[in-house]
Amino acid sequence: MGCSMVEGSSFVSSSKVLLNHGFQQRNQLLGRPLWVPLEKGGLHLRRVVRQPVAAVSEDLMKAAAVPAEKAVKFKVRAVLTVKNKNKEDLKETLVKHLDSLTDKIGRNVVLELISTEIDPKTRAPRKSTPAVVKDWSKKTNIKAERVNYTAEFTVDSNFGDPGAITVTNKHQKEFFLESITIEGFACGPVHFPCNSWVQSKKDHPGKRVFFSNKPFLPGETPAGLRALREKELRDLRGDGKGVRKLSDRIYDYDVYNDLGNPDHGINSARPMLGGEKIPFPRRCRTGRPPTETDMNAESRVEKPFPVYVPRDEQFEEVKQDTFSDMRTKGVLHNLIPGLKASMLADKQDFKLFADIDSLYKDDSKVGLHDEQLKKLPLPPKVIDTIQESSQGIFRYNTPKILTRDKYAWLRDDEFARQAIAGINPVNIEKLKVFPPVSNLDPEIYGPQESALKEEHILGHLNGMTIEQALEENKLFIVDFHDIYLPFLDRINSLDGRKAYATRTIFFLTPVGTLKPIAIELSLPASAPITRSKRVITPPVDATSDWTWKLAKAHVCSNDAGVHQLVNHWLRTHACMEPFILAAHRQLSAMHPIFKLLDPHMRYTLEINGMARQTLINADGVIESCFTPGRYCMEMSASAYKNFWRFDLEGLPADLIRRYVYQYYIF
Repeated sequence: MGCSMVEGSSFVSSSKVLLNHGFQQRNQLLGRPLWVPLEKGGLHLRRVVRQPVAAVSEDLMKAAAVPAEKAVKFKVRAVLTVKNKNKEDLKETLVKHLDSLTDKIGRNVVLELISTEIDPKTRAPRKSTPAVVKDWSKKTNIKAERVNYTAEFTVDSNFGDPGAITVTNKHQKEFFLESITIEGFACGPVHFPCNSWVQSKKDHPGKRVFFSNKPFLPGETPAGLRALREKELRDLRGDGKGVRKLSDRIYDYDVYNDLGNPDHGINSARPMLGGEKIPFPRRCRTGRPPTETDMNAESRVEKPFPVYVPRDEQFEEVKQDTFSDMRTKGVLHNLIPGLKASMLADKQDFKLFADIDSLYKDDSKVGLHDEQLKKLPLPPKVIDTIQESSQGIFRYNTPKILTRDKYAWLRDDEFARQAIAGINPVNIEKLKVFPPVSNLDPEIYGPQESALKEEHILGHLNGMTIEQALEENKLFIVDFHDIYLPFLDRINSLDGRKAYATRTIFFLTPVGTLKPIAIELSLPASAPITRSKRVITPPVDATSDWTWKLAKAHVCSNDAGVHQLVNHWLRTHACMEPFILAAHRQLSAMHPIFKLLDPHMRYTLEINGMARQTLINADGVIESCFTPGRYCMEMSASAYKNFWRFDLEGLPADLIRRYVYQYYIF
């Protein structure tokens, strides 16, 4: 690039002979490769034999000291891709048109290109002249999803490679900058992936910095970008003070001290999760003030007001629309059961199995009985609409397994299949020792030995002994004993909540399917009953058949709670949040690892923030729908303390730990 730009300079043509003469004589003296001009002005490399140099004449030294040519200025073009909103409220529309008017008088968007090289005179990165984005006002009314704007920079021929670009937004309104492409350098187009909201200068006075898509490790960062890289990370870390604004881009840590609301009474208070007492992963700091009754509890922000997450972590419009649609469907699916539960005299959620069937779409039109609809205090037209729509938006899609066998969920083979193919396939593991032993403190929770005995399962092993079954990897277990038992006394003291801590033993049949052969139900040793542990085996008569079904129901209840509180919320959401915060605080956008992680991290903080508002909070959806009730998050924290290990979370380590890796290779 330097050669081609310099060749066209008028200054070069008048000084080329002198410069080349000086280079030739100097290189001949020093025995270096010799550059000589060609006919068309190019340079040709000639090897010169090294010879001893006795002396250097004063004339040759003067010729060699001729200064380099003066840098030539030239122009390059920037193309900005800005993503528009599909929906704008009245205030946003007015501000948008105001920005269109003021853009013409200097309140515009200004760019500045920064080189990867340091200017030896200023000892600062080389910079272009500031460039104003063109035609912003003319393209205000364009309804396209993406709009391209241009700007022109003036740079020197010794500018080097562009490595960063700064954006100053003098408008009143933020805008979403998707990317910038620089054209005009000899190295070809230079791309700057942005995917970020650029705030108004009045809200954030500093310039936004974006780096090119060329990755650099910290030690390999070009000199011109080092200071910018460090400053960008400092800005993202913040100072840990003050209340965060929704427009901020600060990634900081805090504990889970905003799930309860002690100002509403003791029943709405929840313990702080995080720290030495109750270890738990960190969340994103919002900086809200404490509650009036508890200085250690952070005040809450309730719907419809949003909770703070860094601006770039908030849902984009398409993601928000998809999320809203799913939430609307969830509300509609629960509308009819909710009306029944709240308005009918009979408060039981499910009186018959047909009530469960009525939640799903079905060609047989199993739904609300006419007499139940008539009891609802609704106008006749509304009831007619519900009847007509009950097979549509008010119903869940029927699970495929039920389309083939309506009563599959009652059968043992489906119960076993769910252990490896259901919503929670990550708890089953090979049984290593029989009977299984608890890891809980026996002084607090009673004997560690299981109530399972050889006679409970021996008749279900196809003639094998227990030792043979263990040795040949035929026995598997889904063990929820240790995670539930410490909370059972408190759970069972809640109204409408009853639970056991369960263990389920499965046998791997010769045809390759699992078969449940024993279920152990446990209560704390302090329970006021004769036996705190009981083993249920497959039925032999009608009475034991329903006992077995109830035992399986308790296993499913345990399974649903562990799936949601441990395997889903804890392992998928909560444990990821501090890693996301750390990545933004410690890895620059130009770091190759960050570039790999960024697409997978996006939106997680927003989802977690919404979960703290409506799902895992006191009296939220999780506490209302799952057996542990108000102790849900304490159970999640207990699992984090006792079972979560970073080095065993990924694959194949998790499969190897559970000794099931050979069954997950297809």
